[in-house]
Amino acid sequence: MWRDCLLLGLMLVFGGLIGNSHSRLRAAEGDVAAKPNVLFIAIDDLNHWVSHLGVHPQTKTPNIDRLAAMGVSFNKAYCAAPACNPSRIALMSGIRPSTSGCYDNGQPWASAISDDKLLNTVLAGAGYGVYGAGKIYHGGYGHGETWTEYFAKNGSDNMRRDASAKDGGVEGIQFAPLGNTDADMPDYKVVSYGLELLQQNHDKPFFLAIGLVKPHMPFSVPKKWFDMFPLESIQLPPHTDNDLADVPLAGRQMAGGDHAKILESGRWAEAVQAYLATIAFCDSQVGRLLDGLEQSKYKDNTIVCLWSDHGWSLGEKEHWRKFALWEEPTRTVFIWKVPGMTPAGVQCDRPVDYMNIYPTICALTGTTRPGHVEGYDISPLLKDPGTKWEIPAITTQRRNNHAYRSEQYRYIRYAGGAEELYDHTRDPNEWTNVADDPKLAEIKAAFLKYAPEINAPELPAKRGGGEDAAPKANPKAKAKLPS
Repeated sequence: MWRDCLLLGLMLVFGGLIGNSHSRLRAAEGDVAAKPNVLFIAIDDLNHWVSHLGVHPQTKTPNIDRLAAMGVSFNKAYCAAPACNPSRIALMSGIRPSTSGCYDNGQPWASAISDDKLLNTVLAGAGYGVYGAGKIYHGGYGHGETWTEYFAKNGSDNMRRDASAKDGGVEGIQFAPLGNTDADMPDYKVVSYGLELLQQNHDKPFFLAIGLVKPHMPFSVPKKWFDMFPLESIQLPPHTDNDLADVPLAGRQMAGGDHAKILESGRWAEAVQAYLATIAFCDSQVGRLLDGLEQSKYKDNTIVCLWSDHGWSLGEKEHWRKFALWEEPTRTVFIWKVPGMTPAGVQCDRPVDYMNIYPTICALTGTTRPGHVEGYDISPLLKDPGTKWEIPAITTQRRNNHAYRSEQYRYIRYAGGAEELYDHTRDPNEWTNVADDPKLAEIKAAFLKYAPEINAPELPAKRGGGEDAAPKANPKAKAKLPS
């Protein structure tokens, strides 16, 4: 009889263990299913010209503003590098340009960064379905087996200039209205893919990355978007003559020669009109995505993170494009909506850079943060945008050239030791370099405490960047500019 009792006891014990194991498995499965989805909206070359930030008075971005009204918008958000390739791989790998050596568009990052370090790969390993469309990484990089599915088609098929277009722009600064419809645009097709994904049934949480190419050059979208901004009404961005006079040679060389060509052409206002039109088209595609999410069953359990890979200059500091360390080419739009966490319609004044995206998504999705990831979890700022935050945003342009941004100051230190310092409380347009003021030595020293410890050699370039290549250095920069 005792054998029967022992057998019964063993059966109860093992039965309990098996039952508990199944319970734990179901709980784990439930935890994965309960994890939030992520809608990751990447925009190419959009600076901070969005209406809710109030930078350019004529910009029209009702949909991006709608997202900002639902969450937290950072009004001091900065890229890791002011160029597509290094900015995007830094963000998606969690590794700064100064650590990887990927500083420019022609440098294939795969020689320094393995696929297992990428955000989409790590999320896939954590139980996520990872889907991408359009431009997330630069060019064809990052579209391998690191995705559940990737809709990579983003080429410009059958784009044609409208009959009203004079030409294709002013040399490297390309702009012209198109005789196409919105549905012809590659970004429209990329968003359509995202909308299809949002209507599907998913048996596990998803990370959906949608990469919009516009407003990247050429600033060419259907003519109806140009018509929203009559040329005679266009306001030029703030500028002043001889703005580079107090900028060191290293900074002047970054400015390139585009501005002189634009001034000579007399078409500055046309270029601004085209950029505003292209932003408005981009905003309409963001609106389609937001509508699709709101109409889906995932609307209450989906984090939305919207970012642009870097800023863009349109003549400020006699500079065009990106590829420099001033405010305009480095500052971007950056918005988070996290269900149950973010307050609605609040701007955060704290400076942040994009190295913080990877660790924050890990924290919000319950994903173990890989050890290689640099940057900080900004969840405290998402919960309370007024939280104390003393870490500066850092942007790197080529090797050992870094910009540091606090709430009040921008400090730039170039590889040779040349400096720029701007006090944004008195000089929001960065017109007066006060780096030589001895009273501000402590300000500069405080920034340098955050200087990257590694300044890796540049990776070898294997291909040109096309229109994404940095322009040639401004030949006038070699001479002393008039004061």
